[in-house]
Amino acid sequence: MATAETAFTGNAKQQRSPSTPMATEPPAPANQPMYASRPEIYPRSVKGAFRKLKWAGLWVLLGLYYIGPWLRWDRGPGAPDQALLIDMPGRRAYFFGLEIWPQEIYYITGLLILGAVGLFLVTAWAGRVWCGFTCPQTVWTDLFMWVERKIEGDRNARMRLDKGPLTASKTFKKVTKHIAWLFIALVTGGAWIMYFTDAPTFVVDFVTGQASTALYGFTALFTATTYVLAGWAREQVCIYMCPWPRFQGAMFDEDSLIVTYEEWRGEPRGGARKNQSFEGRGHCVDCGMCWQVCPTGVDIRKGQQMACIGCALCVDACNNIMDRFGLPGDLITYDSINNQLARAKGEPTRKRWFRPRILVYIGVLTIVASIMVFSLATRSRLEVNVLRDRSPLFVKLSDGDIRNGYTFKILNMEREAKTYTLTTDGINGATMAVIGHQKESVPTVELPVKPDDVAPFRIFVTAPRAALDGKSTDLDFVLTDNHTGEIVEHATVFAGPGQ
Repeated sequence: MATAETAFTGNAKQQRSPSTPMATEPPAPANQPMYASRPEIYPRSVKGAFRKLKWAGLWVLLGLYYIGPWLRWDRGPGAPDQALLIDMPGRRAYFFGLEIWPQEIYYITGLLILGAVGLFLVTAWAGRVWCGFTCPQTVWTDLFMWVERKIEGDRNARMRLDKGPLTASKTFKKVTKHIAWLFIALVTGGAWIMYFTDAPTFVVDFVTGQASTALYGFTALFTATTYVLAGWAREQVCIYMCPWPRFQGAMFDEDSLIVTYEEWRGEPRGGARKNQSFEGRGHCVDCGMCWQVCPTGVDIRKGQQMACIGCALCVDACNNIMDRFGLPGDLITYDSINNQLARAKGEPTRKRWFRPRILVYIGVLTIVASIMVFSLATRSRLEVNVLRDRSPLFVKLSDGDIRNGYTFKILNMEREAKTYTLTTDGINGATMAVIGHQKESVPTVELPVKPDDVAPFRIFVTAPRAALDGKSTDLDFVLTDNHTGEIVEHATVFAGPGQ
């Protein structure tokens, strides 16, 4: 039975005794390679509850990914009608009825926090279910292996095919498989591009050769990465490239549900025949099905290992064997370390869903989600940015008045034209002149802004010297929406010559 201390180190039994001197260890052969070659993994197909769950998740997730860019959403004239779109030239992100502007990038930060903490919570509850069921690497690798089985056969057939001589049949199967992989990779890469441009337009331009070089280049890049990672690298991405296995052990505790092997019931293991008595021996028949179905080649009987992605296919494989021999199921199962220890002692088991770390994760998720929902529900669709001229700081006019220049930007985030009234506050007698709109210096000006647009204005503010408070006087710009009455104030300063 793997203890809590060795749960994340694999088989920790092979350790050198502290009293054993290193000099007694045999030297390595001079021609021994520094790195071992990667053993080829041939996962066997399996049927069972977890395999069905993985298929359901795969088709749902792939369906959402491929269909997403084709969903439409009417936003009015002149606006893109794609429901899910990151419009890089237009500096907008659209999610159905939600429109995100560049200055609202903090919402992306909130989503990343929710995703990270949510992943911590799910891992603390049920181990690496993200890796085993919903990770893109797992989903597309599953799809590629399904295609491989359809063309080359199951585990034994693929092993014979790879070891056999190069024949016409073998060549045909290999070429067909890679063509299918490349097609899936191309559709995958193209679908990703569609989230950044109009999907129907992209497809027509791509097929007719009218797409830009950048679009063809990025499509080729994403096609190549999908083909290499899902078709060739496979488990190597999970074991060597992905950082998540390196620190996911910190998310576990003794009550986390993980894929475990009941060593107390399975050992001593050995071969068996049907209708054979299991008196005085373990239930494990040493058939090897548990590691033959594993997409990363893990033998879960050796304890928890970093390469295990928690897909639970070994659970299905072992339960099928237990049913064949008329033995109780779940020799390999989703369970916690505490429950395994209790079951080995014949004590009652329980699942502790709400533990201190779980409550902390739930609390953080609730706080961040509440802040984001409140911010989205109350966010203003009108924003103002003001930049004061730095050179010169001010200009002294012939009548003794002081003038400052400002770049004034109005962000109208609604799909209708607006007219705003601009006034100042804080300096008595201050007037404004807007280049291209208001030549004479007046206390109040009207500023028109197009729908869903950023309108920059060049404004000169003139104030009597007697109204200024030294070299820097507080000044407020007050912008009023003439249609809704919404008021936005922006504080700045007015520079002067001092006393």
